[in-house]
Amino acid sequence: MAILEDMKKAFTEQFGGQAQRSFFSPGRVNLIGEHTDYNGGHVFPCAISLGTYAVVADRKDDKSRVYSMNLADKGVIEFPMSGLSYDKAHDWANYPMGVVEMFNEAGYKPAHGFDIVFYGTLPAGAGLSSSASLEVLMADILEDAFHFGLDMVEMVKLSQKAENKFVGVNCGIMDQFAVGMGKKDHAILLDCNTLEYRYSKIALKDASIVITNTNKPHSLASSAYNVRRAQCEHALNELKEVKPELKALGELSNEEFNKLAGHISEHLERQRARHAVYENNRALEAVDALEHDDVEKFGKLMNESHFSLRDDYDVTGIELDTLAELAWGVPGVIGSRMVGAGFGGSTISIVKNDAIENFKKVLTEGYTKKIGYAPSFVVASIADGTHRID
Repeated sequence: MAILEDMKKAFTEQFGGQAQRSFFSPGRVNLIGEHTDYNGGHVFPCAISLGTYAVVADRKDDKSRVYSMNLADKGVIEFPMSGLSYDKAHDWANYPMGVVEMFNEAGYKPAHGFDIVFYGTLPAGAGLSSSASLEVLMADILEDAFHFGLDMVEMVKLSQKAENKFVGVNCGIMDQFAVGMGKKDHAILLDCNTLEYRYSKIALKDASIVITNTNKPHSLASSAYNVRRAQCEHALNELKEVKPELKALGELSNEEFNKLAGHISEHLERQRARHAVYENNRALEAVDALEHDDVEKFGKLMNESHFSLRDDYDVTGIELDTLAELAWGVPGVIGSRMVGAGFGGSTISIVKNDAIENFKKVLTEGYTKKIGYAPSFVVASIADGTHRID
């Protein structure tokens, strides 16, 4: 594989010696069920064929040196294998550092450090979970080296903890779960409340998943994300006053929510909660449609998901709305919606294979005319989760 050969060459240049092992960790795309994960609802993500590679060699001391070919200007970053805390100067390396520290806290203490070269094929800022890809990759490198006896679900939980506690982004479990537990040609229906999951075969027949990147960096996403999360938590607490047994918004049917919604005092919080409830139920309906070979219905529900993210959750913005609206007008598009945290990032569309070239042309022209620069496209296949390559 050409990528790995280039990485091994970079490894020798940066560290001397030879890399001993290679790993791959995918990105993820969520087919439907957006901003439901931290509301105890269902999501329906799959791992994709783009992601993060690592070539690794063991060291004899308690030190790790890491180098990203994507961020060569940051050089080699060095850190100890215990007693770590977030360090702004270490930039991207805080993600693997966070995983090392969470392993330590959980009692899984690495006996030595590593030299690692990373290379990612995920477009930056596209909302395809490059951070989760890197975190679960580091977890797999640690488990592979030290045989702690952790299964992938436990590694996923430690990776999420690294992002929450160490990096300080209050993400739900979906990203790490999809990255670690992905299965080729399947999406995962995951209950984020219980972590119960099942695989569902994705038979798109003569259609493909096309990810369209707005190429707008989503700098607003993390602060707005934390605000939305707090609004939903506050709405849930008000609903608990009349329904004390309620643990998460994802437990409610649409009908139950409509009966109880008046107990949420803030109009804005009512809208946020409505999205969380309706989107969860939409995800369940969409999986059922796909399992009954009703791809058209699945596409319609994807479109409805975008409406809700735009109107009730207010996380789209002109770039994502422009891409979705253009996509809905292209013949051969089954469904299209924003994906990820929002405020930039990407849309996901299911497009008939014979319509993909026209889809790209129409969206490039329309988007460039309105926004002033072009989008970019990835036609993704559904891949296996994080694993050692050789």
